[in-house]
Amino acid sequence: MDSGIILNQVGFSVQGKVILHEISLSLTGRRIAIIGRNGSGKTTLLRLMAGLMAPTSGTVRVAGLDPAAERKAMLRGIGILFQNPDHQIIFPTVEEELAFGLRQMGMNAKEAGARVLAMLRTEGRAHWASAPVSSLSQGQRQWLCLMAVLLMEPETLLLDEPFAALDLPTQARLQRRMSQLDQRVVTISHDPATVIDCDHVVWIENGRVAAEGVPAEVLPAFKDEMDRLGLRDADTDLAG
Repeated sequence: MDSGIILNQVGFSVQGKVILHEISLSLTGRRIAIIGRNGSGKTTLLRLMAGLMAPTSGTVRVAGLDPAAERKAMLRGIGILFQNPDHQIIFPTVEEELAFGLRQMGMNAKEAGARVLAMLRTEGRAHWASAPVSSLSQGQRQWLCLMAVLLMEPETLLLDEPFAALDLPTQARLQRRMSQLDQRVVTISHDPATVIDCDHVVWIENGRVAAEGVPAEVLPAFKDEMDRLGLRDADTDLAG
């Protein structure tokens, strides 16, 4: 049975610099948001959940498994969508890109191709199959990355600022599509408006959990603090 994403006293440091400080979370809801300013540590937290790196201290468990140590098992457990689709796409055509994850999971080329074409037809995009990825818009490439992840049928989907580089109509289309997903969705964002419909919100500040709870409690406090910081001339100091 899926026990969600459990972090116990998780810390992460790079060359002596502490990025995350002893974070403990139990994320079991269907729609979860992790909010914070740029540089707060929220993307590092997402990468630990995805198993893309291991914590310096503490433990991360996804459905009872260590995602960093059991990467093959996590192919079906976790899917991740980055902010910039060009950091994720590696093949020249739509059908090749969509089939890649299925081939990684051991599916033969014929079966993977059939699964890809069936999905494209369902999404009303059968004519995309042989199209060069370079011919797609930013929003279309983000959709392509989402579909490539969903073809692998992960139990949990991790989204790292998925709407940041998109215009408002494209954001609306992708948000509508994501709202239909059965998977647990964890969304990283610095914009409270994009996560207002989540079940649970975690606010990360300077590598620590500043607050967590329902959106009606956490988001107003986050916005008030961001407004307060915005009144200060705080960006004159150089990073240490």
